[in-house]
Amino acid sequence: SKPDIKMEPSAGRPMDYQVSVTVVEARQLVGLNMDPVVCVEIGDDKKYTSMKESTNCPYYNEYFVFDFHVPPDVMFDKILKLSVIHSKNLLRSGTLVGSFKMDVGTIYTQPEHQFYHKWAALSDPEDITAGCKGYIKCDIAVVGKGDNIKTPHKANESDEDDIEGNLLLPEGVPAERQWARYYLKIYRAEGLPRMNTSIMANVKKAFIGDNKDLVDPYIQVQFAGQKGKTTIQKSSYEPIWNEQIVFTEMFPPLCKRMKLQLRDADKVNDVAIGTHFLDLRKISNEGEKGFLPTLGPAWVNMYGSTRDYTLMDEYQELNEGLGEGVSFRARLLISLGLELLDTSSPEITCSTEHSLRVRLKMPFAKFGVDWSRNVGGVGKKQFCGFRDFAKKNSRLGVVLTPLCFQSATGKVEEFFLFGSFLEATMIDRKIGDKPISFEVTIGNYGNETDGVYKPKGKGRKGSGDEEESELIQNSSDEEIDDDPDLAAVASTPPMKPVITDRNYFHLPYFERKPCIYIKSWWQDHRRRLYNANIIDNLADKLAMVVDAVERSMMCVCCCDSSQYLALANKDQSQSGRTRLDRERLKLCLAEVVRHSNTSHPQHSVPDVFIWMLSNGKRMAYARVPSKDILFSSVDEETGKECGKVKTVFLRIPGKKGFGPAGWTVQAKLEVYLWLGLNRQRKDYLSGLPNGFEENKLSRPGLPPSPPISLTYMMKQIFQLRVHMYQARSLFAADSTGLSDPFARVFFSTQSQVTEVRRRTTTRLLMVFENVELFGTAVELRDDPPIIVIEIYDQDTVGKADFMGRTFAKPVVKMADEHYGPPRFPPQLEYYQIYRGNCTAGEMLAAFELLQIGPNGKADLPPIDGPTDFDRGPILPVPLGIRPVLSKYRIEVLFWGLRDLKRVNLAQVDRPRVDIECAGKGVQSALIPNYKKNPNFSTLVKWFEVDLPENELLHPPLNIRVVDCRAFGRYTLVGSHAVTSMRKFIYRPPDKQANNWSSSGRSDYGAYTVPYGAHSVPYRAHSKKRKKGGEDPEEDELDESMLDWWSKYFVSIETLTEVRPPPISDTPLRAQNMQQGKVYPKELEAEFGNFEDWLHVFNLYRGKSGDDEDQNMADEDRLIGKFKGSLCMYKVPLSEDFSRESGFDASMGMFQNIPHNDPINVLVRVYVIRATDLHPADINGKADPYIAIKLGKSDIKDKENYISKQLNPLFGKSFDIEATFPMDSTLTVSIFDWDMVGTDDLIGETRVDLENRYFSKHRATCGVASNYAIHGYNVWRDPMKPSHVLAKLCKEGKLDGPHYGPGGRVKVANRVFMADDVVEHLALTVLRHWEDIPKVGCKLIPEHVETRPLLHPDKPGIEQGRIEMWVDMFPKEMTAPGPALDISPRKPKKFELRVIIWNTDEVVLEDDDIFTGEKSSDIFVRGWLKGQQEDKQDTDVHYHSITGEGNFNWRFVYPFDYLMAEEKIVISKKESMFAWDETEYKIPARLNLQVWDADHFSADDFLGAIELDLNRFPRGAKTPKQCTIEMVTNEAEMPMVSIFKQKRIKGWWPFVGKVEAELHLMTGEEAEKGPVGEGRNEPEPLEKPNRPDIALLWFLTPFKAIKNLLCNQYRWLTIKIVTALLLLALFGVFLYNMPGYMVKKMLGA
Repeated sequence: SKPDIKMEPSAGRPMDYQVSVTVVEARQLVGLNMDPVVCVEIGDDKKYTSMKESTNCPYYNEYFVFDFHVPPDVMFDKILKLSVIHSKNLLRSGTLVGSFKMDVGTIYTQPEHQFYHKWAALSDPEDITAGCKGYIKCDIAVVGKGDNIKTPHKANESDEDDIEGNLLLPEGVPAERQWARYYLKIYRAEGLPRMNTSIMANVKKAFIGDNKDLVDPYIQVQFAGQKGKTTIQKSSYEPIWNEQIVFTEMFPPLCKRMKLQLRDADKVNDVAIGTHFLDLRKISNEGEKGFLPTLGPAWVNMYGSTRDYTLMDEYQELNEGLGEGVSFRARLLISLGLELLDTSSPEITCSTEHSLRVRLKMPFAKFGVDWSRNVGGVGKKQFCGFRDFAKKNSRLGVVLTPLCFQSATGKVEEFFLFGSFLEATMIDRKIGDKPISFEVTIGNYGNETDGVYKPKGKGRKGSGDEEESELIQNSSDEEIDDDPDLAAVASTPPMKPVITDRNYFHLPYFERKPCIYIKSWWQDHRRRLYNANIIDNLADKLAMVVDAVERSMMCVCCCDSSQYLALANKDQSQSGRTRLDRERLKLCLAEVVRHSNTSHPQHSVPDVFIWMLSNGKRMAYARVPSKDILFSSVDEETGKECGKVKTVFLRIPGKKGFGPAGWTVQAKLEVYLWLGLNRQRKDYLSGLPNGFEENKLSRPGLPPSPPISLTYMMKQIFQLRVHMYQARSLFAADSTGLSDPFARVFFSTQSQVTEVRRRTTTRLLMVFENVELFGTAVELRDDPPIIVIEIYDQDTVGKADFMGRTFAKPVVKMADEHYGPPRFPPQLEYYQIYRGNCTAGEMLAAFELLQIGPNGKADLPPIDGPTDFDRGPILPVPLGIRPVLSKYRIEVLFWGLRDLKRVNLAQVDRPRVDIECAGKGVQSALIPNYKKNPNFSTLVKWFEVDLPENELLHPPLNIRVVDCRAFGRYTLVGSHAVTSMRKFIYRPPDKQANNWSSSGRSDYGAYTVPYGAHSVPYRAHSKKRKKGGEDPEEDELDESMLDWWSKYFVSIETLTEVRPPPISDTPLRAQNMQQGKVYPKELEAEFGNFEDWLHVFNLYRGKSGDDEDQNMADEDRLIGKFKGSLCMYKVPLSEDFSRESGFDASMGMFQNIPHNDPINVLVRVYVIRATDLHPADINGKADPYIAIKLGKSDIKDKENYISKQLNPLFGKSFDIEATFPMDSTLTVSIFDWDMVGTDDLIGETRVDLENRYFSKHRATCGVASNYAIHGYNVWRDPMKPSHVLAKLCKEGKLDGPHYGPGGRVKVANRVFMADDVVEHLALTVLRHWEDIPKVGCKLIPEHVETRPLLHPDKPGIEQGRIEMWVDMFPKEMTAPGPALDISPRKPKKFELRVIIWNTDEVVLEDDDIFTGEKSSDIFVRGWLKGQQEDKQDTDVHYHSITGEGNFNWRFVYPFDYLMAEEKIVISKKESMFAWDETEYKIPARLNLQVWDADHFSADDFLGAIELDLNRFPRGAKTPKQCTIEMVTNEAEMPMVSIFKQKRIKGWWPFVGKVEAELHLMTGEEAEKGPVGEGRNEPEPLEKPNRPDIALLWFLTPFKAIKNLLCNQYRWLTIKIVTALLLLALFGVFLYNMPGYMVKKMLGA
């Protein structure tokens, strides 16, 4: 078997990533008259789009690139945030409209690592009741090194998108996401490391006498870009918080992980103690019977750096969560719950928190619940409101009572860990000179630094802890209770290593095996680990079923599954069982089926760490999951390594393990581990091999302790036979690019070395005698010890270089077994050699381990051959294992050498190629002058060699190029190893072989013709016609109106309307358009690199790099190319083959290949456009231009650079004369023009023209879909179709072509039919050439290829793409016609005249202070999108009291327009400092707004409408028919295009209604019939018939008095009048009273 062990840690290694974001547009933004800016934020990097004025649906089409060099976990946890900000400028930050968040990991898990043309729904976390705030249409892609992204062609952005159906969400996430609150409760922490206990503690104690705990811990939590933290618990190693942090975020969240970090507060710099990630996918399930995220209350363990306390922690990054933790740091008691919020009502719809909610009985402060913790998405106002709400509704006040502790912690049990070290070998020689010991820890137990052995039952705070202490005392075993001073033995005694060989040492344990044992106390959550073990066991058995496919085993699995349910349902009443335990139980079998990770998110017993200490210093470690060694009385629940001898490799911790340091094995241990409850420990030694005696500490009067060592009296002696046949694809370890490899084989404490091989093929047997192994017979057979094979490169000077390592397990034969089939002799297998995490070759070998029985070696199968007693026998591989050999002939086609670089500063002048395979070989002819002609004079040579009949066992074939220099010196130029000869094996003709292809097969016969005349219906056009409700009758296509771009746009299906440059009312049929093939990748990827008969072998020189991605390092080692081919077949060959007519014996299998003399060729390069270029300037743009290099020709089109474009349209062709083979590599580069300094390379692509030229796919000039002698579809090839067909038939020795009557043509017994024109008939055959038997293959169609642009400094990451194609014409033939004109279409000038006639029902904004009437001073503003600076206003209709406005006002908008792309083209300078104008392409949209004019304050915005001029609703005839449904329900409305209709008048709705007339004219028509703006000449409009307001000044005072007295102050007026009347009466009374009194008194 092949154990998969990689020494170098893969996690935490930085990698290159590139995130590209295209912000296309935004729609339905909430707000009035906005000036929106989109902010793209990834981590701490922010980039902004330009600001668009006065629009709720801005169009940007801006591209941003972010580069990162970070570990994958850090990259995928970064949050991508898209925000829309209103009115941002230099002086103010603007107002947030809404944002969208998603982690980068979610994007990377998408197909092709991208979202394309998706709509991100914006929301405002400050206002969760508001709903959606708008949508942003964007493309997002995440590219790692070597990732290829298939970018779809840019479709027409102005098409109406189904926003709801194209939301930016992963598959399975509902479109309607709800707001939710995530409640993270943090109770307490335990086991914190003793920080600062070295120098600072002693100083502090000396001066102050203070001996407090020197750590001030707090918890920081990050989730979805938000951050929260608990209070700081001063001076506490066991802090208690009892706090909760509340996050408000959408559910399901698009950020998968919550980061919890335990930190130590410091005045200078806070330090991370440990980090834990909560993966929400593991604590929830989205299925039909799923559950919301829930966790705990449960302990989670934190791992990080070592607990050695120094001033500077060299492994601090491990505490930050980067890389695998190498030591236990602390554990944290937490719980997580989620509550979905129904934003429409205060009632909560769903919650996972019910079990923890109790009513508030005491103030918050008493219980330490911190409600003031504010988290990113929850503002202070909102949080205060939330606090008030919690006080009103006690359901939400969470009080963490001691009851929570009891239920969470469960019953504390005493666990017992036992380990025995049977072997310690392969100890690195750097640490082999000092005594070595091994320390085992579980949690803090066993750690000598902390000295934690047993929890004490007193002195702790809180009732929960007292309860725990009682539990500890009650649950302990009686034997242990009586023995309180029993110490743990956690480390082995130091021992001086012994030399194994020059690289490694081993510890001389011999018969005495040291042991360790540790007692520890943990909450008893074994059931979680048991369930994981059962699932692991089931998964292993299912894998065996897949391999064996036996029904009986399937029955075993079914039985196990039912047994699993019974077992897993045990302990249902167990204390500490959380909801997550119950829910995960339901998902267990689904996990088995998916073979998913079974690690439980709720931890229990921490992992076990084994550390190697050299002279007290920690050197290397191994981490053993506690579940793997956990004991259970039920076999299915027991860990797979429990009670078994396990091979453990120790590694260097942290970043030190990266690179060459991590390749070496620090130590290899054979260790026995057992973990279980103390009361179950009676069987803890049962798994050890028999024949030992226990050595225990003498403890008079006390019960016996576990053994501290074992002495073995019995031995099991074995003989190991290593059969090494060959190695291939080995790492290039010498500067020459070759290797002199030898192998070191390590088994147990022995090692042997093979001899140095000057070639990478070995055939030998190595025998290890008297190997002592410890283990039961069954275990040794099922899981034998691991053999380590290390490959080194022998250097004449200095030490041997490490090349790689592989691991193997031998086939074991016990003494009582028969040596025979099916197990013996073992079969040869390939073993993958690793160098770090990179593959470094393969080794073909077999291994057998034979037990030496009582009769000694007499029972073993015999070994023939001499024996070297010092080293053991090194013999040929035995016959039973050695494969059967046959005689093969290998024919080599020597074509030429290309692109050879200098060697030792000297140019290569007289090269030769040597071919070698299995000791035999052949040499090419010498090239006398490489510069003049790099091709070989003799084409074909051959040699014969004995090879295995099994193709998989064929050795590699080595190609070496040497330069023959003066005085008989030879210098190695470069080499190439062909690891698999399979594709070069000749297949007999009866398998439909192709007799002139070296591979003997037509690899592309399955290709179908993807295009052609009348073959691609144009869907977009017919859809538009249907929606527009137009007349389906169409005229015939007028070819004079079309150009090459018409065909291009139809081919990529982005042309919405195929119409000629002169606009006519007659739409044309796209179905009749001739189309080409647009390949989304390079042509080589579609046609096998054009290696149908001529192969390219890259030549390498120099040592391979140590970079993780081997292929990228190979780019620097590339020194040239060898062009040729191979053909391999058994001899003798059947006689039938050589009897074929015209067979040239000197060419062997390579018949009918062309000559390799120099050829003069005209190369015509067409460059159409580049897309998604990497920004090269500070402003996030580039000024690209094309540079082309072929041989000595170097063209730089610097004058025609395109300003500030990342998607430039070039439309250029270049003619270059070249001579093959000297000028065979075409380089097309895109440079960034800089005004000052040198121009920067953006990216380049290389094309091998020679292979294209000679390919049978005929890549010289693509075959068009139709034959035409003029027009947009003109035939480009100088050879007519009939001539091409005749040439192909002649080369393929085919009968034909025979042209017959009725449009028939016959070629090789195949009949094709077409128009009765010879050229059309011939073209039909060419387009179906792959159907021709024997020699048929797909011919290259007329095409455009999309090639990736790469940069030498950023290997493997695309810097953009370029669309192009190459034509090649031999100079000896007829000269081709002129190059096609593919220059970009010039936009056509148009003028849009918009007459605003009237408005109606406009909102009345103003209130008259005096009269109280509602009115508005209405005016209308309009502009074309992208031309805000050219906006025009009507005059003001004052004092409209009905919402009616009369204007008769004309807007005039001249613009440049591209019909094919439906875009307005605007050229303008970005700023006053810009050097030249930038071209923008923007959808044709007319914006109309209605405003209320104010004299002394800013005008009030009332409403707006945006009309897409290509597709907008037909205007209503009357105001009554004009409704808001015309805009909201577009699908059912008749749509029109102003470019077809030319003139349209009607009513359209905005906040009110507007009557407008739109009139489109071409530039020429507008010049002939000019009009004035507004109501000016020429062709002035009549003045509007507005209500006369001349008498308003006279009527206003009366209206004002009436309004004041009768409306606003009616009751006050009545009161005042009443009071005045009463006062008048009282005055009259006083006036008349004296006279009246006198009269009465006098009796008058």
